[in-house]
Amino acid sequence: MTTQTQATPTLGALAKFRGRHFLSDQDYTPEELKELLDLALVLKALRARKRVTPYLYGKHLATIFQEPSTRTRVSFENAMAELGGNMLYLRPGELHLPGRESVGDTAQVLSRYNDAIVGRITHFKVLEEFAQYASVPVINGLCSDSSHPVQSMTDVMTVLEHAGRIEGLTMGWLGRANGMCNSVMLTCTRLGMNVVWAGPEEMSVAPEVIDQAKANCELSGATFTMSNEPADGVKAADFIYSDTWWWVQQEDDQAEMDRRLKINLPYQVNAELMAKAKPGAKYMHCLPAMRGNEVTDEVIDSPASIVFDEAENRMHFQKGLLVALIGIDELPEDPDLQEIGRALLA
Repeated sequence: MTTQTQATPTLGALAKFRGRHFLSDQDYTPEELKELLDLALVLKALRARKRVTPYLYGKHLATIFQEPSTRTRVSFENAMAELGGNMLYLRPGELHLPGRESVGDTAQVLSRYNDAIVGRITHFKVLEEFAQYASVPVINGLCSDSSHPVQSMTDVMTVLEHAGRIEGLTMGWLGRANGMCNSVMLTCTRLGMNVVWAGPEEMSVAPEVIDQAKANCELSGATFTMSNEPADGVKAADFIYSDTWWWVQQEDDQAEMDRRLKINLPYQVNAELMAKAKPGAKYMHCLPAMRGNEVTDEVIDSPASIVFDEAENRMHFQKGLLVALIGIDELPEDPDLQEIGRALLA
């Protein structure tokens, strides 16, 4: 991975994060989000010389997956393992959800056994209900109808590694708006990165997301613009992002998939469109990619693509998030762990 050379960040006081939920990064100030990014970068640097860093020795993470997952499951499971804890993978049919037991009762029971809960949940309101009743941190591992903040925070971490900064850069989104799009736009604008959305009018950004993005811009000095012209999404972009045009809920409806393909095809990120971007622009995707639809092989496999850097960084960002939200009780004896340990206790 070719990245900008930058000094390892100095960590501030992190104890304030302990016990908090992470349903949306919009619940955190820009300064707090930058502190979480710094922690992730320091942990990643530490991993280069010490893979197992048992800040969370003996701690347990419950994860509820209502949808299939590759990156979210593996990154959280390996993150907990390298932090000295363990993860439970719970799927529909393995819990008394939905129906046989309430969300509130389930959240309270899981809180007695675990130190945090991750939900990859279809509907955000269900995750909110988990957080209402849980006595441990609840983390949004993707809500299909709204957001994917652990991914979008990972994305800006990857931008920071490649560009050396976030503020003042431009992210171009190509294609339909969805939960991933919502998170990318809101995370970037909150942290001072300009966003241009270029997609079909029929699948545009929700009004409440537009309002939040504009509010973020007022706070950070970033800009947010929208267009239906594909070239507008790339001509000023330092980073270009696209995502799938349908998700698991639509895969059994061929007519709906065909409709989405027709609407979104003009926004495919291909060599012709990338040629209209700024020199050195990078391509991003949260994965899985439907190759030949939202992106072509020649782009996603090109030197401009940083999609696998993003995938790797999921684990690094989530290690920082887990350590910050779960917290520690005492300074580790291992000298290599004490810099981060002091910050977690401060």
